[in-house]
This record gives sequence, C-alpha cells and structure tokens, in this order.
Amino acid sequence: MFGIVRPCAHRLTEGLKTEWMAHLCGLCLALRADHGQFARVATNYDGLIVSVLTEAQTMRTDEARRTAGPCPLRAMRTAPVARGEGARLAAAVSLVLASAKVRDHVTDRDGLLARRPVAAAARRVAHRWDRAGARSGRELGFDTAVLVDAVDRQAGIEALAGPGTSLLTVTEPTETATAAAFAHTAVLAGRPQNAAPLAEAGRLFGRLAHLLDAVEDRAADEASGAWNPLVATGTSLAEARRLADDAVHGVRLALRDAEFVDDRLLHVLLAHELRRSVDRAFGTTTCSHQGYGAPQPPQGGNPYQSGHPHQGGNPYQGGGQGPAGPYGSGNPYGGGPAGPAGGGHGGHGGSGGFGGSGGFGGGGGFGGGEAPRQKPPRGFLAGCAMFTWLCCTCQMCCAEHYEGPWSRKSREGCCRDCDCDCCDCGCDC
Repeated sequence: MFGIVRPCAHRLTEGLKTEWMAHLCGLCLALRADHGQFARVATNYDGLIVSVLTEAQTMRTDEARRTAGPCPLRAMRTAPVARGEGARLAAAVSLVLASAKVRDHVTDRDGLLARRPVAAAARRVAHRWDRAGARSGRELGFDTAVLVDAVDRQAGIEALAGPGTSLLTVTEPTETATAAAFAHTAVLAGRPQNAAPLAEAGRLFGRLAHLLDAVEDRAADEASGAWNPLVATGTSLAEARRLADDAVHGVRLALRDAEFVDDRLLHVLLAHELRRSVDRAFGTTTCSHQGYGAPQPPQGGNPYQSGHPHQGGNPYQGGGQGPAGPYGSGNPYGGGPAGPAGGGHGGHGGSGGFGGSGGFGGGGGFGGGEAPRQKPPRGFLAGCAMFTWLCCTCQMCCAEHYEGPWSRKSREGCCRDCDCDCCDCGCDC
C-alpha cells in the first residue's frame, strides 16, 4: 500500500469514511477480478482517486455499489464497495505503475531482488502486469502506453539532471502520466468538457506527489548515496515547499473549473488531504492522530515551524492536522508505506517519479533531530510474505502496534482505541 493521500478516519464524516473505504476496497477487488489475487498488492491510496473522480462526475446508481464479503483488512466485516469503469481504470493504472516499481527495484538489486532467480521471477511478474494493465486500459479506451513512456523517460531525465536543472523538468514524466489518468475519467463519465481541467489537476497532483516523495526520502537518500531530485538539482527545501504549496492551490483552482454531480469526497481528498500531505512531508503536521513512527518536525531550524498563524507557515494550512490515524500509511487500514517494492533510490523506484510517494508511489520519512535507528526495509517478496501474514492474523486491524511489512516501521492497527479530538473541516470553499 502506497500513496500520499491518506486521510485520517477521524477527519472524515461517517458517510465519507464509508465512501472512501468503498473506493479503496473497490480498487483492490477490481485488481483481483481483472488480474488475479496477487495483483491486489498494487492497491494504493492515490490510485483510488481515479475511481473517486469518475464517480464524482456521474449520477450514482444502484449498480455503482455491491456488498463485498468478509475481509481480514475489515476485521472480517462485509462492506459496500465501488465497482464499474472508474474502479477498473484505477486498477489498470495502479497495476502498470506498480510494475514499473518492480522493474526499478530489480535494476537496483534491492534486497532479495539482488539474487538472479528472484529477479527473474519479479521481471516476469512485472511483464505480466504490464500486459494485463494494457489490456484493461484498451477495454476502457485508455492507452497505458503514456504511463509506460513516462516511466521509461524518467530514468533518462534523471541521468541528465544536475545542479541548476529545473526541478519541474524532473517531475514532468510523473505529471504527464497522472494528467492522462485524471483526464480519462472525464471520458468514462461522459463529460468531455472536464478533460482539460482534470488534466491540469492531474498534472499538478503528479508534481506534488513527486516533490513530497523527494522531500520525505531526502535524508535517507543522502545517507545511502542514492539519487534524490532535490539534492541532484540543488533545490532548497524552501523552494520545494513553495512549489508544493503552489501545486495544492492549483489543484483546487482546476477542480473549480470542472463540473461534478457530487464532489464531497473528492474535495476532501484533493483540496484538504493534499494540503495535509504537504505538512506531513515537511514536518509541520500537528494532528493528534499522527501515527507512531510517522515523520516528526525537525528539531530546530525548520523554516515552517514558526512565523505563521497556521501551524508552521503553510498558506493553505487550516487546522494543522496531519493524517496518520487508521489510514495513516502502509496498508489499506493501518499505517506505513508498503508498495509492491517499497523503498529504493531515485528514478522511478525511490525518490520521486514512480516509486516512493511520487506518481502513485509510497514514501519514507523526513524529519530532524535524533531519530531512532530504523531497521533496513524488507525486499519485495519478503514484504509480500509479511503482508500476507499480517493480514491473515488480523494484526493490521487489531494490533496496537505492528511492524510495516515492507518499511519495517512501527504502525498502528485501525481498530485501536482513540480518545483524541479532531476538528471538522468546516470548509465552505
């Protein structure tokens, strides 16, 4: 599970929480239905936005939901789940981008993938996912070649980037891929007039995802010597924050130009949770639900810790509450990034691009001060095995704390008790 838009359940109304879970489970089940059980590891937080976007533009019908059977990740409860073209498009996009992450980690020889037999098996899985995603995309009228092309171009752009290179040059492939996916939701919904504003929203969303991944991975990349877009281009954190805030504002403006039937959940995710994602990445979040082991504000010298009435200088920060609760990070209902191949270095497998948090990717942590020593992340297959064990033993739901299957960071189960108080959005924008 990976992605940057991870809303805390306590900030959502009961109805919106149910809707968010319906799209998340719908993406997971669409992956299983179209591509098999193992493809469900490609489920990610950002991919479900494609499903949310499609439904927000259409009139809800009874066929838009079905009741799914008990699942360990829902504490063996049934639930309504989204289905239809939006969920299938989200599954196709997620699968293609997950395959890119797998290939990148094979190239980087991360963990068990350094062994030739394991790497060969992972390549076959990635190739099969590419073909499956392309097949589903064609059935929906979406050419996944734009995603594959963006992944392929990313490595070449990063190889040429250096001090003085614009950071936006590096983020361009991610922007192009997400713009295409967002725009196609307008086609599926039968609202072609929405294609242009949604493409702009998608472009800025991709930029933001890439930037936040680079910020979160910066410390780890510098320590390991891995490629990081901020370090490579000489971009300061202040400039990265400015670009991120501009992207958040641009997404909100672009959404105002599109026509929706019901955009309540979409507004929460793309207008408010994106802002909180920025705060979390830059260490300016103050949500009382901040997950155990989540990024903490740097101790001293953080330019966003003071000087602004809204919790650290974010011009879009309303209440200073960052997402980390039951949907904090790491799995559909717990915390922690755990993509098909979490971690990694630059390119489209680590900092920016299509790995980590960037471009439907998952991320590390950025903070300051003295951080506890972190265990090295597990490899792709070892993480999959641990993910299966955590699911089957319901630890992701019921445990107070558990170790993230890929990241090995301490996470909180979604059914843990919580007595903290989160304020409502109260947004009238």
